[in-house]
Amino acid sequence: MRNKNGASSRSTTEASKSSLVPQEQDCYEGERLARLLKLIQGGIESAKHVDKKSLPEKFWFKQQFAIGVNEVTRALERMLPATEMRGSPQKPACSSIISTNHRRPPPVRIQVILIASDSNPKWLTKHLPSLASSRKIPVIFVRDKKGGSLRLGELVNLKTAIALGIKAKGNSINQIVEEMLCGGDVMNLETECQNLAEMSGALCQ
Repeated sequence: MRNKNGASSRSTTEASKSSLVPQEQDCYEGERLARLLKLIQGGIESAKHVDKKSLPEKFWFKQQFAIGVNEVTRALERMLPATEMRGSPQKPACSSIISTNHRRPPPVRIQVILIASDSNPKWLTKHLPSLASSRKIPVIFVRDKKGGSLRLGELVNLKTAIALGIKAKGNSINQIVEEMLCGGDVMNLETECQNLAEMSGALCQ
């Protein structure tokens, strides 16, 4: 009986751990990866055209992305875990009014995380999937012959980037990603990217 009870408790624990793994976890490579990056790049160009603020490109990218393992980790840690978001009680309206002047702005939510599968050493990104899972943030692994980190770096005009977090800013980048996460086939999303580019007056390359 003890062994059976122990086995059942272990199986329950393992099942609860497995439920933390996001179903959206996926690996993009080859032509599928090329099309995904092309779509995101088109969304970037459209967002740049719409955002008329005269920010240097480096700072503009930081507004749209959490760049690198450290920034992605910090952005995720600032977000409440999904269990706390469901279980946290509502604060009285009066207390929120009183503390408005001293309250920190809410953290920017991450829409999806892109991780280069060729990160070396591997432990650099080992914690990200579980951390993202606790926040219900999907994870996409990028694998490429010339290096996933190089491909991710190209998106933000850097030499390499081991991890990128796309911030939920309500722009054309988020629209493209949302279509993909909702089941849209990357092979058929180019039309969507072109429509967004035409609406913003930018070219989707």
